[in-house]
Amino acid sequence: MTQIGFYHLTRTSLSEALPQLLTRTLDSGQKAVVWCADKPLLEELDKTLWQVATPRWLPHGSAGIACPDLQPVWLSTGEDCPNEARFLFLTQNRQCTDPTRFERIFDLFDGHDETAVAAARERWAQAHKAGHELAYWRQEDRGWKRAR
Repeated sequence: MTQIGFYHLTRTSLSEALPQLLTRTLDSGQKAVVWCADKPLLEELDKTLWQVATPRWLPHGSAGIACPDLQPVWLSTGEDCPNEARFLFLTQNRQCTDPTRFERIFDLFDGHDETAVAAARERWAQAHKAGHELAYWRQEDRGWKRAR
């Protein structure tokens, strides 16, 4: 089954947390796809990823560019994955209708938004019922801590 990690953002925004997680993904030799719920977030993340210098520059693409299959990180408002990424990053309470398409799913949610937290709990329950391997990560003062 798919490994699904729930990432509870408590001290930074998605735009601040995502580059570090994507850097780790690329460092592990994997490609990533990031599904956004709307175009404004996609545009914000696109801009953020172009400006990241630390921990490293993050090459990426989205609809309308040539050779989407060559992009190490793909940003989308749909459910496409032209780069054949095995790692999926879900934002803004997005869901994946077929988690088995991916090796790992990173479900990032805003811990300061009660609606987002409640929705994440529901996604956790659904993933648990489906038999996926689950992990819960919470932001701490220094990095992420896995809760048991």
